[in-house]
This record gives sequence, C-alpha cells and structure tokens, in this order.
Amino acid sequence: MSKIIQYNKNLKALARKLRKDITFGEVLLWNELKEDMFWGFDFDRQRCIDNYIVDFYCKDLMLAIEIDGMSHNYEEAFLKDEKSDKVN
Repeated sequence: MSKIIQYNKNLKALARKLRKDITFGEVLLWNELKEDMFWGFDFDRQRCIDNYIVDFYCKDLMLAIEIDGMSHNYEEAFLKDEKSDKVN
C-alpha cells in the first residue's frame, strides 16, 4: 500500500540547487543508488517531503536517507537538518 507524502512546492527550487551542489558523501552513495543499481530499487535525490528536503528517498521502501556533513555549506540547511534530527 502506498502512502501519500506531502510535497512542499516552495522547496522545489532549493532542492534543484542542492542536486547541482552535491556533496562528496552524496556522490559516493548516489553512485551506488542510481539507475536502480541498489537491488533494483529506485531512489530520488534531494526529495521534498513535507517541509524538508531529504538527500535520498525510495518510494517503494518509504526510506529516507540523510548524509551527514556540511549540508552543502548552507547554514540554513544545516540548522533545519539539526532541528529535524531532534524531532525524529
């Protein structure tokens, strides 16, 4: 059964920018996840979910993956990540 995930269209431009400014850690993981190479599962990069942008998301598994690091060197993104970590 698939679950509807809220999408905040206001984050679309930031997600696009984050996809262009990929970090080294994300590059390493993306090389393993892209093109359904990871056991045939499809992953998206910088996926908008509710009011957050997760680094990687697999719809079939309902799995979000966050890579720790400098958060694209954006202080605002770092603070949001820190806040979401405390909530979860």
